[in-house]
Amino acid sequence: MKKLIMLGTGNAMVTKIFNTCFLLELPDGEIFMTDAGGGNGILRQMELAGADYQKLHHMFVTHGHTDHVLGVIWIIRKIASMLNAGKYQGQLHIYCHDVVRDMLEKMCGMMLKKKDLANVGKDILIHEVKDGENVELPQMTLTAFDIFSTKAKQFGYRLVFRDDGQVLTCLGDEPYNPKCRQYAEGADWLLSEAFCRYDDRDVFKPYEKHHSTAKEAGELAQQLGARNVVLYHTEDKTIADRKEKYTAECRSYFAGNVFVPDDLEIIAI
Repeated sequence: MKKLIMLGTGNAMVTKIFNTCFLLELPDGEIFMTDAGGGNGILRQMELAGADYQKLHHMFVTHGHTDHVLGVIWIIRKIASMLNAGKYQGQLHIYCHDVVRDMLEKMCGMMLKKKDLANVGKDILIHEVKDGENVELPQMTLTAFDIFSTKAKQFGYRLVFRDDGQVLTCLGDEPYNPKCRQYAEGADWLLSEAFCRYDDRDVFKPYEKHHSTAKEAGELAQQLGARNVVLYHTEDKTIADRKEKYTAECRSYFAGNVFVPDDLEIIAI
């Protein structure tokens, strides 16, 4: 069984939950990571999730905003220290577009200790991927795509699992652009941002921040013929009833299954 493990579900400025990032646990126990939040809190989330760093060999970084990329440095540092101690086998492969690659390389050069930095380019490899490029990973094929962000350059991805043919599409954390339809249409699992509820749009101003709502996420999932939609990158002021209210709003527009996970929640896929 494959599992989606949500390490964090919040937007950049949340304080009650962690920034949006997640793991995919594959049937053999290997994990594939997407983003890493905004700091060393990622290490705590990994610990709370019971994640084994020795099973982490591939990760994808969508873009260079602080709440997605800064935690990557801590993952690199953690794996580097394990390599130096002989506690990590194999290589860590990080996939990202050119802007994030440059950011990570510069930050590593500025922040890591010499003995940790020595692993970057050797057993910790940062790979640039281009729009539309396929990457063959263990058990799945990843296709990276430009989401045509209105802010910083950002990539999403489409995963096709070889064992059962399921498709999972990560749309990043900005509103969907129709140019990405070929990567999202008919997805079994559609991962979509929902900054707030449409009913709360006057409070949280999602459109001014280039984000969308649970209503639009539901409409999009219905339009694309998705089977399941997972909402993330939300505000944290309504955590007490976020799951119930976001789910209800999204279901008003989408006939499939709606998931509004809490931090550390596990979804079987």
